[in-house]
Amino acid sequence: MKKRLISLALAGALFLSCLSLPVLAAEGEAAETLPPVPVSEAEPAPVEGEHHPEIMPLEQPDAVPAEEAETPAEEVQTPAGEAQAPAEEIQTPAEEPLPAGETESAAGEAAEEDGQLFYLALGDSITAGVGLSDLAFLPALIGFDMTPNFTGYSADCYVAEVAEKLGLDRDRAINFGLPGLMTKDLADLVRTGAMPEMNQPSGTFYVYPEIQEYIKKADVISIQIGANDALVPFIVSLGNATNWKSETLANSMLSGMLRDFSFESLSLFIEGVKKLTLTSQERKDLFYALGDGMKLTCEQGYATVVLYLPQVVQAIRELSPDAQILLIGYNNPVPLLATWSKHFNRLNSYAKQLAKDMDLTYVSIPWTSCANDGHPTISGHRYIARKIVKAMD
Repeated sequence: MKKRLISLALAGALFLSCLSLPVLAAEGEAAETLPPVPVSEAEPAPVEGEHHPEIMPLEQPDAVPAEEAETPAEEVQTPAGEAQAPAEEIQTPAEEPLPAGETESAAGEAAEEDGQLFYLALGDSITAGVGLSDLAFLPALIGFDMTPNFTGYSADCYVAEVAEKLGLDRDRAINFGLPGLMTKDLADLVRTGAMPEMNQPSGTFYVYPEIQEYIKKADVISIQIGANDALVPFIVSLGNATNWKSETLANSMLSGMLRDFSFESLSLFIEGVKKLTLTSQERKDLFYALGDGMKLTCEQGYATVVLYLPQVVQAIRELSPDAQILLIGYNNPVPLLATWSKHFNRLNSYAKQLAKDMDLTYVSIPWTSCANDGHPTISGHRYIARKIVKAMD
């Protein structure tokens, strides 16, 4: 079971597309007799009166400047309900440099002059570079050991792009992205250097005392966390609903089969879907997981971010009071589902307000281009890097 949870959790939003063909039309259709998904201690339900912003209308991102667009219009993953930017605004080549005078130039010059700038990226699989061909990791007793990726990360991930733009070597640009990480996990790591126990939904367990030393040395720290707080429990709920009949298909997708569509990969995908023969009860359970269960999972995931993200920031401040903290927003890897669009817009509204309240720099990334596995493409990573560099003091 642990192996199942590990593989499915790292798939992230991947499994949503796995079941989209046969059953996504059933969103909102719930089994009347099924009990609600229980709320775990690590994922408390929202409490009346707490700072939980109402679900806002789908957020309209600022117009995308030509120099920030990383892909042609047809490749941009537009969040559901958001206006698609005009094609002429988003067809600038991905590697076009930022105009002279922007923050990247100033930050890069400072790094070259004194060599003191130290950048630390904290986050989950997006930060780590999952989906890129040269992700560095080692097997571990539980989950994965990501230590090799701290400095041996892919040249195409956004940490590498930031380092290149600022003239930093890899000892001064650390990638602390941990696949499957949730907000509570990051809070524990920052406070103590270790998770107290295995994260059961994601099947991961990380112990890295060096994170505190990295934080103390850092001049700029970016935080990208919170998407897994709802996505991972949702994926597990789908596995439970189908008695893990979906495991083989999810694992094949995790292996990269569908990151770039081809006739062969599409044929394999269709064959996998055909093998998802569900009993009447499994179908009812699945409809619940895709309807009311999905909404409840989003509520619980939102509540955990609201509870633990301020704790992450506070713990970082105690270790590095003078560092600039960049709070990276959320893009929606499944824009066709209204439930997820509302969830990620709600998270962005909260993150913006938290940035104001705690003197952070909010970095909006709504136009991140994602592959079929829900993780950013190479151009998506370049886009995030440009947004980060522009946000630096």
